[in-house]
Amino acid sequence: MNPVEQQIIQKLQAALTPTLLEIENESHKHSVPPDSETHFKAVIVSDAFDHRRLVARHQKVYAILAEELAGPVHALALHTYTESEWQKREGAAPLSPECRGGSKHDAQQR
Repeated sequence: MNPVEQQIIQKLQAALTPTLLEIENESHKHSVPPDSETHFKAVIVSDAFDHRRLVARHQKVYAILAEELAGPVHALALHTYTESEWQKREGAAPLSPECRGGSKHDAQQR
């Protein structure tokens, strides 16, 4: 496990005590150098999300990961659920969309 991914896991575990936490480094699906830690997907099931709207849940996660989002992490796909919402989904989070952009280098060549 890479350092940024490990840091994300540790911070979310400590702050949210989730019943499920899945972090996936999706950087390899984007126009970034090999072994980058810039694009992540997080599936989080936690009682901390009870009675919170989706925006408030995301704001909470963004606050927890403010340092990472200000630095190495460029994109964070969030899927936040309460335990009952997760059960209704039968334990399945949405798939991430394919990367639609190019690298900054590609844009300069146009």
